[in-house]
Amino acid sequence: MNDTASLDLFSPSYATARRKFLDAAAARGLPVDSRVLDLPGAEGETLAMDVVLDGPADASRMLVVLSGVHGVEGFCGSAIQTGVLRLGQPAHADTAVLHVHAINPYGFSHLRRVTQENVDLNRNFVDFGKPLPLNAGYVEIHDSLLPPAWPPSSEAEATLAAYRDKHGERGLQRAIGLGQHAHADGMFFGGRAPTWSNRTFRAVLRQYATRAREIASIDIHTGLGPYGVGERIFASFDNGVLPRAQQWWGELTDVHAGSSTSIPMTGPIQTALFEECPQAVHIGICLEYGTHPNERVMPALRAEHWMHRHGADDGVQALNIKQALKDAFYPDAEDWKQAIWHQGRQACLQAIDGLQLGRQSQG
Repeated sequence: MNDTASLDLFSPSYATARRKFLDAAAARGLPVDSRVLDLPGAEGETLAMDVVLDGPADASRMLVVLSGVHGVEGFCGSAIQTGVLRLGQPAHADTAVLHVHAINPYGFSHLRRVTQENVDLNRNFVDFGKPLPLNAGYVEIHDSLLPPAWPPSSEAEATLAAYRDKHGERGLQRAIGLGQHAHADGMFFGGRAPTWSNRTFRAVLRQYATRAREIASIDIHTGLGPYGVGERIFASFDNGVLPRAQQWWGELTDVHAGSSTSIPMTGPIQTALFEECPQAVHIGICLEYGTHPNERVMPALRAEHWMHRHGADDGVQALNIKQALKDAFYPDAEDWKQAIWHQGRQACLQAIDGLQLGRQSQG
């Protein structure tokens, strides 16, 4: 696929992205399993978690590709999934690719990072039958992150600066982004029950992935790191598979080792892969694409959450806040899009080849 064709993989809206994904599956003769969310999209369109299995249903090895866990970040992942479908899966025996498109369709359509429940889906996969994780740092700064008026006052910014001075830049990042269950109207809220997306994704795994003996996963995100660079973050709970992951994908970072632009978080979506597919070895990465400096991304995210909590003063302000959030997580630039596609395609092919190598070594 040349650079001009790769640009057509990207879309200006969820509705267009979904149509391209469905068309790519139809062109390959692959059925689509659409799990519809009973809420309207921003353009009145259907919202759904769309599932396409490319390969044998009884494959013992499976690559699971995820897009839109963080709604507005779905533009990137959707393009990669559509491109991989258009190219066609390499002819490997006993290997399938499971595309789960727009896991958070509401956020994707309405340009929110969170779900319709205001939940950060990557903090929602916790055991709600046990005491919920505590994040005292977030409680301390919640009202300064999302103050009554926007732009924030100097007093609110001074509170955040004081927290940064005391705990360091990484400490502030952890307080904001670790996940919290105390403020339902806040940022990085993990919820108080499994969301629709959580429950639906688990049901998808139970239907499609419980026969696989080895599962690779690529969870696609945007917003952290250098512009156009796809950081490959190790995302398996079993450190024993790290050497194989490195063999497949090359240099990996690790949130727990402090080598990643991201931080440890409560309730990541990979939890579902381990809990719903205990029969399989799981080797996964998060593919995190950089967009703009954090000095632009975080204010855009705070402003959108502020609007959800307090409401914008007027329609123009609301539109500007929404556009700023979209721009922060989806740069509308040809060089960025081409870099995203080339790296995303490579990561998927590396995983498929790695699964096949494992099969041969055990054969």
